Amino acid sequence: MSEEAQRAPNLLSRRFALIAGGVARVTGHPLTFVLCCTVTAIWAFASTVFHLASTSQTLISTAITIVTFLMVFLIQNTQNRDGATVQAKLDELIRALEPAHNKFIGIEKRTIEEVHELRQKTVEEVKILEELVVEVGEERDQLERGQTLLATPKP
Repeated sequence: MSEEAQRAPNLLSRRFALIAGGVARVTGHPLTFVLCCTVTAIWAFASTVFHLASTSQTLISTAITIVTFLMVFLIQNTQNRDGATVQAKLDELIRALEPAHNKFIGIEKRTIEEVHELRQKTVEEVKILEELVVEVGEERDQLERGQTLLATPKP
């Protein structure tokens, strides 16, 4: 495969990501929502007052359906990229922290059963750690009481 043929999908992906991100920013803006509500209100008012033909109703309905259909793909692409980015950052944090378990890196690619199993093991580990913390706290309290008894002068 030529180098140009290999770059083409990457270029397409980059351009699509750029367009999807831009559309997501514009459509997610509050002003866009207000504009759509205003256009819908004007359309509803005009169709009742001017008795618009069913052809114009069908045209508007079709346009809305097409825009909705395309937006689903753009939103899904944006969410996929955001999710992958967050996972990559979390994986890097897990890798960078010394006591963290590397078994959690790439967990999003595992089956739901494997995720539940890892979660259960983590819950069990946390319970053991909590018990150890309680034991250490009790031992510390006993030591402090013993030191207090040693420090108090005898009559």
